[in-house]
Amino acid sequence: MADQEEDFSSLPLPDRFVHKNWKVRKQGYEDAAKTFEATPDESDPAFRPFLLDSGIWKGAVADSNVAAQQDGINALCAFLKFGGQQACIRSRSVTITPIVEKGLSSTRAATKQSALEALLLYIELDRSDPIIDDLLPSLNNKQPKLIAATLLAFTAIFHAYGVKIVDPKPVLKALPKVFGHADKNVRAEAQNLAVELYRWLREAMKTLFWNELKPVQQQDLEKLFEAVKQEPPPKQERLLRSQQAAIEAAPTNGEEDEAEAEIEEDQPGEIDAFDLAEPVDVLKKVPADFGESMASSKWKDRKDALDALFAVVNTDRIKDGSFDDIIGALAKSMKDANIAVVTVAANCIECLAKGLRHGFAKYRSRIMPAIMERLKEKKQSVADALGAALDAVFASTGLSECLEDILEFLKNKNPQVKSETLKFLIRCLKTTKEAPSKPEVKLIAESATKLLTESVEATRAAGAEALGTLMKIMGERPMGPYMEGLDDIRKTKIKEYCDAAEVKAKDKPKPVAPLPKAAPVGQKKTVTKKPALGMRKPAARPATPPEEPAPLPPKTASKSIPSKLSAPKALVPPQKTGLQGPKKLAGPVGAAPASVQSPRRNITPQEDDTAPIPSKLSRGLAGRPLARPAPSSTTASEPPSSALQAPSLTHSERLELGDLRSEKENLLRTNEDLRASSSKLQSQIHELQNQNAQLIEDHTRDVLSIKAKETQLVRARSDAESAEAQCQRLGRELDRLKREVKRMESERSPSSAASDSIYRDKQCNNSNSAPTERPASATQQMRVNSSTSLADSKETGYQRMARSYAISPSEEKENGGLDGVEGEKISVRNRSPVKGAQPPARREVSGEGESWKRAAEVTSQLKARIELMKVGLLMFMRNV
Repeated sequence: MADQEEDFSSLPLPDRFVHKNWKVRKQGYEDAAKTFEATPDESDPAFRPFLLDSGIWKGAVADSNVAAQQDGINALCAFLKFGGQQACIRSRSVTITPIVEKGLSSTRAATKQSALEALLLYIELDRSDPIIDDLLPSLNNKQPKLIAATLLAFTAIFHAYGVKIVDPKPVLKALPKVFGHADKNVRAEAQNLAVELYRWLREAMKTLFWNELKPVQQQDLEKLFEAVKQEPPPKQERLLRSQQAAIEAAPTNGEEDEAEAEIEEDQPGEIDAFDLAEPVDVLKKVPADFGESMASSKWKDRKDALDALFAVVNTDRIKDGSFDDIIGALAKSMKDANIAVVTVAANCIECLAKGLRHGFAKYRSRIMPAIMERLKEKKQSVADALGAALDAVFASTGLSECLEDILEFLKNKNPQVKSETLKFLIRCLKTTKEAPSKPEVKLIAESATKLLTESVEATRAAGAEALGTLMKIMGERPMGPYMEGLDDIRKTKIKEYCDAAEVKAKDKPKPVAPLPKAAPVGQKKTVTKKPALGMRKPAARPATPPEEPAPLPPKTASKSIPSKLSAPKALVPPQKTGLQGPKKLAGPVGAAPASVQSPRRNITPQEDDTAPIPSKLSRGLAGRPLARPAPSSTTASEPPSSALQAPSLTHSERLELGDLRSEKENLLRTNEDLRASSSKLQSQIHELQNQNAQLIEDHTRDVLSIKAKETQLVRARSDAESAEAQCQRLGRELDRLKREVKRMESERSPSSAASDSIYRDKQCNNSNSAPTERPASATQQMRVNSSTSLADSKETGYQRMARSYAISPSEEKENGGLDGVEGEKISVRNRSPVKGAQPPARREVSGEGESWKRAAEVTSQLKARIELMKVGLLMFMRNV
């Protein structure tokens, strides 16, 4: 057996990978992992057999023996870790599916972890798209444990790399299907994946799959999301190999910090739904008669057309196309007289700008001035819709493109337009991601400063807020020139707005390149930039440099004139240090310049005694290169004399000086506090004065309104009195009419007619000396006369009522009422004896129907007039 084992170990690694004995395969996997770890780089020959025949890894990952499979996956991880990008690209096409089917679903925890590590290495070395594409088909597998293992792998991938590295859209589209799976473990892993995606995407993820879930599942997820909302924004925990190389390539610590900062900036604060949504072609869905409806003279037709357009464009992402006609119609709708049409048009513009994003920038110049012209509308709902449309247009372009129109409308005479434009400018400054340039800052600051003197308080406050927001972006120093002419109250208010503002852009001034340092003559070729910095720091600590120039004061007196000529040549880059160096050397901090020039004195100590003086006196400026070290020593020798004389303070005097300095600082701090409190009190006084003025205005307004109400009350009382008089007159008229009706009814009642006929019958009987018997014909004739007289009396009464209704009382008096010919006819008809005379009754039957009809018409007219009078009286009393 020992000989056989030696023979197995002597086999090449690819042959041992495919050996029939699992122990040989297992030992081969272990030896391969150790070999990969020992390689110096990715181009080592140990990787070549496995790169040429990458299919060998399929058997290693899916080994039938679980112990050998674990070592095979470990060997793959070592191959990927040390083999680089080529190892990833060559092997991933044959290993992903076996890893999911055999590795992630393994019963061994170590095997699962190694399989998951292999997937993360594949993403780290290259891209995530091929891995996600190979993992998604596993979600349709019939085995629930494979689906759950795949979901677990997705959760780990997103947790390690985030949604900027791994595209979440394919996974989000597959979530509804796994949420409806029958296995509870699959649904549980789907919930974990949804929660992990919510950590990165927040509410934007709901646009792709939320509506396809059941209400119960939505409620369960909402409960899980509540805990995630309290967590800070997630960050990428595992870097790609390219990101690691960028950090390692930075030579200094500062550049490493910048590289890490760039990686952190790539992390999403909150993903927008626009990035996840698919573009929709809305031009095909726009109604064909949209243009005709917008040209209609009826506002209802225009509003219906805009409602239909809003239903089409209200989507997260719109496919770019030619929207010129639609934009022209919407710009024209901004001038519509109906505010409902304006509101719906503003909503359509907002949806188009949000759906097209940067594709909407080409329409900005056509639509933005039209919207800002309509800002004069005072109704809040319309103003909100217009403001939202302007914000969407700004998001599709930028501050530089919109600034010209904004500044132009800040000069508008309408205070409503000016106020709303200023609010829009403040929102732009808060949401812009790029700081404005210096010319733009100047224009904004000058316009906002002019608005601080407006008569409207809201406009003044908005101007101060605009300056405060601009100060938050640019800093206090660049805004200093624009704050000079303002009083302390306004400065304080602007500072308060600056502290409270939340902006996304920060002005980052370009770093100024440091001036090149002057190096000694003998060390120009050997001394570099970094060693020069290293020499200064240790030289500043010891106090020995002031001791060297002590024996040199006699030379400084004789070489004072040459030092002035040669010092600028020796110290050309730091031109000011030749004169300011001695002053700095007087204190403890001034030792640094002396340390810089001390090497020069050490390099040429003998030339200072012999060569410099004769060469300068005889050759003039031609001997400048030879005299360079001498003036440097003289200039450096001057400050030590003063430096040795200056620090003559004792220890107690230094302590006293320190106490005085601390007291001075305390006094300055107290003075600053007092100034701050004074400015606060001044601002409070100003606010109280403004409140007092506002109260006075309110009081004046209330007094005027009270007087107006009193005037209205006096008018109402006079109207009430006149109405009461009219009501009394109408009441009297109504009483008169009632009395007239009663009188006519009493005059023409049947009882009086019957009594007259009876009296006439008795008289006729007495005159004819007839006995008590009365013939039947006479009785019948009497009844006929009674009925006829009754009908005539009613007809006459109604005619009289109609006449009294139609003519005025004065005409009735002139005509003598009903005492004319008709009365005589009625009396004669009633008094005329009727003996067997039925013809008169028949003669009156034809006219009787018509008289009754006329009487009914007159009665109905009279009743209608009475009802109208009652209604008018009631309405008048209500108004009073």
